Amino acid sequence: MRALGTLWAGAATLAAPGLRLLLARRLLRGKEIAARLPERRGIDPTPRPPGRLVWLHAASVGESLSVLPVLAAMDASVSVLLTTGTVTSARLLDRLLPDMDLAGRVRHRFVPLDVPAWAGRFLDHWRPDAAGFVESEVWPNMLAACAKRGIPTMLVNARLSARSFAKWRRLPGLATLLFGGFARVQAQSAEDAARLSALGARDVSAPGNLKFAAAALPADPGELAALRAAIPGPAWIAASTHPGEEAAVLDAHRTLASAHPGLTTIIAPRHPDRGAAVAALAAGLPVTRRALGEPPAPGVHVADTLGDLGLFYRLGAPVFVGGSLVRHGGQNPLEPARLGAPVAVGPHTGNFAEAVALLRAAGALTVLEGPAALAPWADALLRDPVRRAAMGHAGQGAADRFADLPRHVAETLLGLMRGD
Repeated sequence: MRALGTLWAGAATLAAPGLRLLLARRLLRGKEIAARLPERRGIDPTPRPPGRLVWLHAASVGESLSVLPVLAAMDASVSVLLTTGTVTSARLLDRLLPDMDLAGRVRHRFVPLDVPAWAGRFLDHWRPDAAGFVESEVWPNMLAACAKRGIPTMLVNARLSARSFAKWRRLPGLATLLFGGFARVQAQSAEDAARLSALGARDVSAPGNLKFAAAALPADPGELAALRAAIPGPAWIAASTHPGEEAAVLDAHRTLASAHPGLTTIIAPRHPDRGAAVAALAAGLPVTRRALGEPPAPGVHVADTLGDLGLFYRLGAPVFVGGSLVRHGGQNPLEPARLGAPVAVGPHTGNFAEAVALLRAAGALTVLEGPAALAPWADALLRDPVRRAAMGHAGQGAADRFADLPRHVAETLLGLMRGD
């Protein structure tokens, strides 16, 4: 097993010049920030705060949002270093951390790429007392560097799909080297826990999915009041949509508009930079775009800005969650349910199967067979405000069942620091 680790470290070291070029190309594409590019090589002039420090690494937006309640539950005397690997997550955290009064003790930095020298430089600068890696963030050289320095590590909210499990089983030595190095593993589900244990993980538990316990998406009260005033008539929302889904949503709008005068269909593409393309698909319909500063109006409103779904979900309108009519695997249906919105998804929800099952069992979510079912589902809920409210209430209740999980995760991380 040590030979595998040495081989991996050597390969990453040899790849370092190519990785520098990769970072340069990412910078040109807007996927890195020039002033912070050295962070990706473990170089950081920001001083380490005094006292105890916990490091949490979350890959991108979804993982970052899931651990924010853990940060809020952390002992106030402990500083937190939160790393991610995407510009989008960094910008979102710049907005959310001050709103949660966490900016003073939570620092965001970009994680270095998994080159031994870069990982070592990062750890020697920050000297975390414990480290948590969120979901499936398993980087061999970084984990080896933590072990070398005696930094206890934990896999937080861990998940391992059946496909990934099958791949790891073909590399049992490497799997044991990586997963067996974690002092603790907290899995999202019993299935994830069983797979991770089979790969050599130690001290594995399955307390639940942090995404079930995430804080409600934020919304500015003034902006929410303005949004409600701009939509006096019926409305429904298609959120986190992917290419191939917006056309189906627009077809549903055309069907619904005659039965619901003044209808506003709100489309929030998963990637806001697709806003112009989505608006172009709606040719012939009244269209407004949030990115252009245009308020919603009867017709189609493209919500093509980042971090504003908390506003739209609070309208109480029916919400279709995208990535599920196409073979993407779905997006998180708990986000609208937590804010009292009745939810629908398509048939492809493998990424959030447990959340879909939870909400469906509570009577808060409808699984649509395909695009043709969008209009009938939205029509039924637009006609029945009592059913809308009941589904929304059921969704909030289902999500609240996991409210204590962030505190449990925070306490486990703090226990690692104490050597519990």
